[in-house]
Amino acid sequence: MDGVVAGIYLSAVAGGAMQHRDEVEVGPGGVVGDRYSSGNGSWSSKPASGRALTLIEEEAIEAVRRDYGVELAPGATRRNVVTRGVALNHLVGRTFRVGEAEVVGVRLAEPCAHLEALTAAGVRRALVHRGGLRGEVVSGGCVRVGDPVRLLERPERPERPERPERHVANE
Repeated sequence: MDGVVAGIYLSAVAGGAMQHRDEVEVGPGGVVGDRYSSGNGSWSSKPASGRALTLIEEEAIEAVRRDYGVELAPGATRRNVVTRGVALNHLVGRTFRVGEAEVVGVRLAEPCAHLEALTAAGVRRALVHRGGLRGEVVSGGCVRVGDPVRLLERPERPERPERPERHVANE
């Protein structure tokens, strides 16, 4: 389940234009220089988990264009990291690495009316269940375009209950 970082974006202020970066430093508070790491995000005053790092699949952005006819630039999604080749919805509750940073997927990043107001009509509906992932940073580091996105843990297999022995009666 390896993917790759296809793009990195941040904005210093709420509602501000997202700026592309080739690399960023990520810490427990989020992406250095981003609005949420400095407490300047639109939702910073409302405590919630999963604002340290947000990710979205490049494939989802392409699907929005294909399925809904909505043109959406990668940075316009307001997510920090655009990935390719990894199913982000499967990373909720899982630990993974993005570049040098270790992240735990907390919850899906479902689209909201605020995102639609900043982008285009129809974006909210088009991104339902494919709006990306919200994560918390376990340990920070540098994240660069081209870095791998790699699952660190494998799901535990539930133990199977032992089957009772079958005894065949002798006749």
